Amino acid sequence: MDSFSTLIRTASHEQHMEAETSTFMSDLLGGRLGVDAYARYTEQLWFVYEALESGAQGLTSDPVAGPFIQPELFRLPSLERDLAHLRGPGWRSTLTALPATRAYAARVAECARTWPSGYVAHHYTRYLGDLSGGQIIRGKAEKTWGFERKGDGVRFYVFEDISNPAAFKRGYRELLDAVPADDLEKQRIVTECKRAFALNTDVFRALGEEFPLSA
Repeated sequence: MDSFSTLIRTASHEQHMEAETSTFMSDLLGGRLGVDAYARYTEQLWFVYEALESGAQGLTSDPVAGPFIQPELFRLPSLERDLAHLRGPGWRSTLTALPATRAYAARVAECARTWPSGYVAHHYTRYLGDLSGGQIIRGKAEKTWGFERKGDGVRFYVFEDISNPAAFKRGYRELLDAVPADDLEKQRIVTECKRAFALNTDVFRALGEEFPLSA
């Protein structure tokens, strides 16, 4: 019988690939979009992580979500340094969320308030993705737009407090395998994980409309 971490990965594979291979992300990683598109994407991330990390504060003692609340994962301070670099010191005054981003952040916040197991699904899809595929985005951004290696502009992707990402991801998967939930609740977590990827894909689709390659 597969472990829960294996189940959640394989069951959401299709939605994961749809997000990763979106037109916007393909164009961004292919160097076909300018730095403004990258900055706009980074702005959208701020809203999602603000929901994730403000929601984390009330979950530290929760038996399901609590073990996943690990400060070394938190991304908001790094995102804010990146946005100051990309948009200037007044970045907050021009920060706007796309409707798809508002829907995504609202769902994360709702799970944080009312359903810790659902919060874990969003936590998993974001942070484990950042530690994995996010490193590809960092490398492409450094090469395409000349950001200093692991410097401002790409700090979101740099986990300074995680010295061994592979070991950290193994430990994270062990937490998933040990999550105190019955089979029905685990299935609900998997469904929410698929929803998280779909919400992410909606953001990519909206960004693709804002930055069509023909423009």
